[in-house]
Amino acid sequence: MEKTILLCAGGTGGHLFPAEALAYALKSRGWSVHLATDHRAETYGQNFPADETHIIRSATPSVKSPKVFLAAALSLWHGYRQSKAMLKRLRPAAVVGFGGYPTVPPLMAAVRLRIPTIAHDANAVLGRANRLLASRVSAVATSFPEVGHANAASGKIVQTGNPVRQMVIDASRVPYPRIAADGSLNLVIFGGSQGARFFSDLLPEALAKLDPSARARLSIVQQCRPEDIDRVRAAYAKLGVTAELAPFFTDMPARIAESHLVISRSGASTVCELAVIGRPAIMVPLPGAIDQDQSANALVLAKAGGGWVVPQAELTADRLSRELTAFLAEPGRLAQAAAAAKSVGRPDAVERLADLVERVAGGERLGASTGV
Repeated sequence: MEKTILLCAGGTGGHLFPAEALAYALKSRGWSVHLATDHRAETYGQNFPADETHIIRSATPSVKSPKVFLAAALSLWHGYRQSKAMLKRLRPAAVVGFGGYPTVPPLMAAVRLRIPTIAHDANAVLGRANRLLASRVSAVATSFPEVGHANAASGKIVQTGNPVRQMVIDASRVPYPRIAADGSLNLVIFGGSQGARFFSDLLPEALAKLDPSARARLSIVQQCRPEDIDRVRAAYAKLGVTAELAPFFTDMPARIAESHLVISRSGASTVCELAVIGRPAIMVPLPGAIDQDQSANALVLAKAGGGWVVPQAELTADRLSRELTAFLAEPGRLAQAAAAAKSVGRPDAVERLADLVERVAGGERLGASTGV
């Protein structure tokens, strides 16, 4: 068997971070790992342990614009031809995709060349690229027990969980911080570009509505867009709130571990990392998403008692102020939610997925839906 695995991921953190975790696990087992991605990986893929990175042409089709659709189809075709040539040279034992349209050309080329393939989906709803691939790949690995829009993957589904980075595993060993009766409540707030803007607008207004004695107990770490940092910092300074603001925190898992409560979007990586670390969250799904995948992700944690789902339209400054006041009065609720969140975490997801990769690379054919 060739000792090379090709991992494919769109160039965002949500796609690259699980692939990065798997790459480290496979390399520890003696595999050579290559990465196929797009140019965005320059931002999120700096620590990726690939023996070689291949930038593949791709695009996201849009049915709203025939011109954009045709241009995207042409890019995907060029990416398919690139991928086919690359695969003939690398001869990997398996190709694993982590979602996003940049994974379509290499996985389709691998299917054509009869190379074993796995499509991993981090969300509780199968993404559009993975829906396109589901009937063709050898296996579909999922993060959650139930996944929407997965009919085409019938008989190939393996729930492995969503691989998390080593820094998340390290953070999971930090006990939930005790909250003294009159002690500080540590908040961590983040949410991608759109989420960051929404939270930058919401939090100062909500905190202004708190009783001053309650406000003085808050300590905040918050992701802000660069253009918003100065105004948010000024607002917190005026309110006397201790806050650390940045566009991006490279040590976010450690920050989450130090928190008592997280306020965030509910992308798959976020929800899985919250569960592994064991921290409760007010989750605000990205509104307007066609498949409502963030809502589905958040509900997994909320149903376990590990957090609360609040639609963006319903999370007003008044409501958030009331919620924070209640948590300050009853901190035991947060500690209980932290334990519930941790009960659904899958810190072993990366090893389970690595096991599946080796099984599929070894020629195993899946029958009925199964676990590892």
